[in-house]
Amino acid sequence: MATFVWTGKNRYGDVVRGERVAASFDEATAMLEREQITVFNLEKKRAELTIPFFKRERVKLKDLSIYSRQLSILINADLPLIQSLNILAEQTKNKYFSKVIKSIREEVEAGSTLNQAKRKFPKVFDDLFCNLVASGEQSGSLDVVLTRLAEYIEKMVKLRSQVKQAMTYPTAILIFAVLVSIFMMWKIVPVFSNLFIELGAELPFLTLVIVTMSNFVQKYILWIFVGAIALVFLFRYINRTPQGRRAIDSIKLKMPLFGELLRKVAVSRITRTLSTLLSGGVPILESLKITSSTAGNKIIEEGVVEARRSVAEGKNFTDSLKESGQFPFMVTQMVSVGEATGTLDEMLLKIANFYDDEVSASVASLLSLLEPVLLIVVGGIIGSIVISMYLPIFSLMQQF
Repeated sequence: MATFVWTGKNRYGDVVRGERVAASFDEATAMLEREQITVFNLEKKRAELTIPFFKRERVKLKDLSIYSRQLSILINADLPLIQSLNILAEQTKNKYFSKVIKSIREEVEAGSTLNQAKRKFPKVFDDLFCNLVASGEQSGSLDVVLTRLAEYIEKMVKLRSQVKQAMTYPTAILIFAVLVSIFMMWKIVPVFSNLFIELGAELPFLTLVIVTMSNFVQKYILWIFVGAIALVFLFRYINRTPQGRRAIDSIKLKMPLFGELLRKVAVSRITRTLSTLLSGGVPILESLKITSSTAGNKIIEEGVVEARRSVAEGKNFTDSLKESGQFPFMVTQMVSVGEATGTLDEMLLKIANFYDDEVSASVASLLSLLEPVLLIVVGGIIGSIVISMYLPIFSLMQQF
């Protein structure tokens, strides 16, 4: 596949230009002709010299939320779509996102719908975004859909930050404690150890254990750090494989304290995503297919896929969720009420809001519980090393 740069005239007689990814010149020409574009010039795009490490082709969720809300406001103000996209491309600080918006504007100028143009950038606009935009274009309520998308993304950003807050604090403290312990074993304990050997002190059991560990750290310090880095890369590799990710996600759900929090986060994501899609007019089977990928946990994702399969076979949504065994009783009951009253999207939104509050409360209580526990653990690790170094000194003092 290659990228082709083209210039031509659309069905309205306007001169337009853009890029197309195709296997050959003929395929690129055929694609443009299907869109009623008369091609003036078509050539392969020249390769650009880029350094992958410094190339940041990433759009943050916050940027996407701002874009959605601003585009909604501009469309609601009756500004033409092309002009609105041009304004947003100029205002966006993210250079990569600005290029994406300009490319979308060019595609729209060439005759594509906004939904079709966005689908060319799957790393920026996922299936959920594109399906809702398509629904908004078909129903003539694009501004309403974009506002709903902005609200949805803002909620996801908030939820993600809460989870990050809950996971980062204990991880950072434990890593700090391990690094301090390794440093003490490497540089401080050997000083005391050599002193005790010179004085001929009898080492207590705790001191003997610490000295043995110190000797090991001194001998294999380089391999310890290499091994730690290798473990990080190994974990990331395993997490990218289907079987590995499933095993890791299963362990996450069974973790004390964190497991229940992660399940609440997943339920909140699923119900909010599904509510947003259904309220946007996306069919339930397509909505469930898109929703499964937003769970953030392979086990719960499989539960959504299983529920979708049951719905496709003719079962109602409530029974399908019950059979998956991954959703709390309250969720299935409220979904049942939503199905019976024809307000499933509204009921799902209420469930999502409820679990958002639950996540906030869980994070607050978790952090308040972890603070004293982590202090005791860190104090115990470092305190044990310090005490072990003083025990032989007391023994020597008694001898004199």
